[in-house]
Formats: sequence, C-alpha cells, structure tokens
Amino acid sequence: MKPLLENLHPEQAQQSFIAYKLHLPLFEFKWHYHPEYELTWIIKGSGKRMVGDNYEDFTAGDLVLIGPSLPHTWASDHQTAGMLSSVVIQFSEKFIADFYKYPECAGLEKLLARSSRGLKFSLDQITEVTPLITTLPEKNGLQKIFQLLQILTILAEKKAQPLASTYFQPVKHKAYEGRINSVCGYLQAHFTEKITVSKMAASIHLSNSAFCKFFKVAMGKTFSDYVNELRVAHACQILTETDKPIAEVALRAGFESLTYFNRVFLAKKKMRPTDFRKINAERYSVFAE
Repeated sequence: MKPLLENLHPEQAQQSFIAYKLHLPLFEFKWHYHPEYELTWIIKGSGKRMVGDNYEDFTAGDLVLIGPSLPHTWASDHQTAGMLSSVVIQFSEKFIADFYKYPECAGLEKLLARSSRGLKFSLDQITEVTPLITTLPEKNGLQKIFQLLQILTILAEKKAQPLASTYFQPVKHKAYEGRINSVCGYLQAHFTEKITVSKMAASIHLSNSAFCKFFKVAMGKTFSDYVNELRVAHACQILTETDKPIAEVALRAGFESLTYFNRVFLAKKKMRPTDFRKINAERYSVFAE
C-alpha cells in the first residue's frame, strides 16, 4: 500500500519534540509514515491497527512505538465507532541520538533500533509508564525532556512484541498515495460486503493484474489475504461478544461460504472458530470473577 508522507505539526520547529492529546469521534483510515519516531497510547477507543504488514485489533491500553518511515494507521470500527482519546509523542532521530553517548541512556539505542518494525507493549508491563505518558503534553521546558527520557528508559527494560514482519519493505510513491488510501478506506468500511478485484482495480484506474501486483508489492500480502484478515478480525469480535451460530458469524463477517470461512479462520488463528469462542469465553469468565 502506498503510504502518505505526513508533515507533523508546524509548531514542532519551536520544540525539540511534540506530545499532544487527541480527542476525536473516530479514527479515519490514513495510511501514512514520517521520519520521526512515534509513541501512541490509546486511552479510550477501539478498532483496527495496521503497522507495516501487521493488522490487529486495538483497544484502550494499546501502546505502540513506531520507528521512522514505517507506515501505520489506526482506524475505528464503523460498527463500534465512538469518542476516542489518545496521546501521541513524536521525536526525531537527530534529537534522541544526542543522548546515546550517556551511559544512563544505554538502553535507548537498542529500544529504538527494535522499533523499526513497530513494538507493542502489553498492558501489564506499562502501568508505571502510562501516567508519565498521559501527563507529558502538559509539561514544558527541561521537565518535558526529562519525562520523555524517563518514559523511554522504562520501556527499554520491557519486552515488546514486534509488529511488522522482517521481510516487509514499504513502497512509497507520491503518485499513488491518494488512490491506495481510497481503496483501503473503502475496504475498511465495506469489507463485510461482496468486494471484487475488478471493482477495486477500476476505482484507481488499473487493470486487474496491475492492481494485484501493486497491492502485493506494497503490502507484502495479496489483496484477498488482506480482505480475509479484515473479515476474520471482525468474526473474532462477533465470536467473543455474542453466541450467534458459526454460520451466521461467517455471513456477518463477509464470507459467503461456511467451509471457506472455517478454512481461512484456521489458517489465520491456528484454531477453529468454535475453539476460539470457547477459549475467549473462559478468559472473560475469569476476568468477570
């Protein structure tokens, strides 16, 4: 997918780095990248997060560190869209590299090197750091810098899950930015409907074969695989939140064939839909207690 190069806030010229709070009715799909590191903390909201070729659900508590020029987006589920709140911190390599020479900051360089694929921190690891992230936009002067370094130092000591695969190579080209965002924005809103390659290809004025090659090179996966990931993620949500029959879950997620749904679900989740529902029901019962 061709990502947009994002120009960050103009006031950054007057600051070493930026930290701001976002309060929005929803996150629109906006596949983009920028030369800065980005740490995003979701305070309220849910939906889908894409980092490189990784596609996952996000909920409140989602904390992700993204390296320079790694394409990413957070997008609200249209079925569950509501008011969203997050804190976003963005800083340049030039700014942070000045601290590598200090022994107290020894872990920073390793942490930021690992962020080239994106890093997701589990909720149970970050309870001590989230208050620092939440209050950072209110800080000024040296206190703001000190608090950022404190945040990164704590995260450097935590284990984190890499997101994008090792073979993901983003393709960036200004000529196709608007067109590919149009395609993915449409898919995000209509993946439960019948979607054909020919329809998507025509929407950005490409032949079917050219569109498929373009999508595979840019995303590291085929068009059908990407659509299936959207649908399986939605099916997981239905399985977790309802007791609807598997056949109905498949239909609601956009699969016309129950057999195909079961095969795709098994390939993606390494288990059958019935097993997924059982495991998640057990987890929720534990939390409820």
